[in-house]
Amino acid sequence: MLGRLFRSLRAQPSKGVFGPVAPAEPFYAVGDVHGRSDLLTKLLSQFDPDTRVVMVGDYIDRGDESRAVLDLLTNRPGTVCLRGNHEQMLIDFLSKPAAAGARFLRNGGLQTLASYGIGGVLPTSADDLLAEKAAQLHEAMGAETVDWLRELPYQFQSGNVVVVHAGADPNVPMDLQAPRHLMWGHKDFPAKDRQDGLWIVHGHTIVPQVDIEPGRIAIDTGAYATGRLSAVLVNESGAHVIQA
Repeated sequence: MLGRLFRSLRAQPSKGVFGPVAPAEPFYAVGDVHGRSDLLTKLLSQFDPDTRVVMVGDYIDRGDESRAVLDLLTNRPGTVCLRGNHEQMLIDFLSKPAAAGARFLRNGGLQTLASYGIGGVLPTSADDLLAEKAAQLHEAMGAETVDWLRELPYQFQSGNVVVVHAGADPNVPMDLQAPRHLMWGHKDFPAKDRQDGLWIVHGHTIVPQVDIEPGRIAIDTGAYATGRLSAVLVNESGAHVIQA
């Protein structure tokens, strides 16, 4: 049975350049959903409807309900949805199925296709079949959803808190980050502190529980595998963990 956990962790520095989290406005940041619309619905029901919601990306693949997740998010005005590496793999598959198809399908794309009623393809399928399935997926998703995916931003900032999908290069200002590092991570991100005092909230890398340390807040608890979707409410008093 899925339960609800609300745990408050005051995000305060122990060393270095990081002051307390200080967003310009309170907001929720939601971890990787990966096709678990059931968990996303439960989690959103716990939120204050007047507080902004920021999604870290990876809405699709691996879980069985990618279509339902996209339908939910594309019909939530005001929700900030960032681009994850799985959205990028889907965009690449739609644009260049022969080159990008195998990677997309090996990383959960088969489940995304199935959620739209499309089957009969494998990562090893011939280029013409990959192109056929990409065209079917584009039609099933509809132009509005495809355009929505292509316009997803890479980051969101409020005060001294930045939300991205995977991490960031700690040596580079946030406005100069390479998109690949925001979507796929950077080798220095886990161990090297930023020197600008910005806190980074991110998903992408699965952690057993939400991990809050000076400068970094990891919120991907592997919803598709663990049955636990996590979020943090970031406000003037810290980062407060919520789960479904």
